[in-house]
Amino acid sequence: MHDSTENKMIVFDMDSTLIDAETIDELARAAGVASKVEEITKKAMYGDLDFEQALLERVRLLKGLPFGTALEAVNQIHLMPGAAELILYVKTRGYKTAMISGGFTISADTIGKALGIDFVVSNELLVEDGCLTGKVVGPITQSDSKAKVFEELAQLNGVRPEQCVVVGDGANDACIFEKAGFAIAFNPKPILREYADVVITKKILKPLFLFLNLFLINVVIRHSMSTSNIRTTKMPAFLLDREAQ
Repeated sequence: MHDSTENKMIVFDMDSTLIDAETIDELARAAGVASKVEEITKKAMYGDLDFEQALLERVRLLKGLPFGTALEAVNQIHLMPGAAELILYVKTRGYKTAMISGGFTISADTIGKALGIDFVVSNELLVEDGCLTGKVVGPITQSDSKAKVFEELAQLNGVRPEQCVVVGDGANDACIFEKAGFAIAFNPKPILREYADVVITKKILKPLFLFLNLFLINVVIRHSMSTSNIRTTKMPAFLLDREAQ
C-alpha cells in the first residue's frame, strides 16, 4: 500500500548515481582517448565548461569507435551498490521513477530496463557503417535541457515539481535541483552542494532511505495541515542541511 496522499515522482541522474561510472569515460577508454575525455568531463561537472560544448567535444573524440566495442565497454559498467533496492523501495512508496541523463541510450536503456524505471530520457550516439560518427542527438544536449524534461515528465504524471525528489551529482543537475521539492546531492561535485537539501558524501545509497522517509512524513504533515487550514512550512533546515556520512 502506498503511504502518501499525493502523487509523487523521483528523478535520478544515471552516471555516478545509479551506475558506478561515467559512461562517456568508459567509452573513451575503449577508444583510447580516456585522458582527453576525462579532462573535459571534469571541467563540465565542476561547472568550468558549458555542458553543450563539453558534450560535443567529448563525443567528437569517440569518432571511429566500433559500435560493438562501445557496447562491450558499457556492458561492463556496474550498478551503484544499493541502486536496485532503492528503486524497488521508492516504487513501494508510490513514486513514479525517472532517469534523466546527459549520457547515452547505449547504456541508459539497458540500465532503465534492469532497474524497472518508468521513464528513461537520454541522448543517442549516431552510428554509421558500424562505428560511432562522433555526433550525438537527443533531448539532453544543453545546460537547461534536464529542467525542461523534468517539467514535462512532472506534467505528464500529474505532479508539481515541488512534489518531486531529485538525485544527482553534477553541475548539470543544478537546474532540476532548483525546481524540485527535495534535492539530494549524491557524492556530488562541489558546485552542486549549494543547490541541495541533503548532501551524501560517500558512494552509499543507503542514506537515501532515511531522507526519503523524512520527506514523505513532511508531505503527509503538510497535506494534513493544508486540509485543516493550518499554515504549513518546509522541513526543518537542520534535517535538510546535514551531510550523511
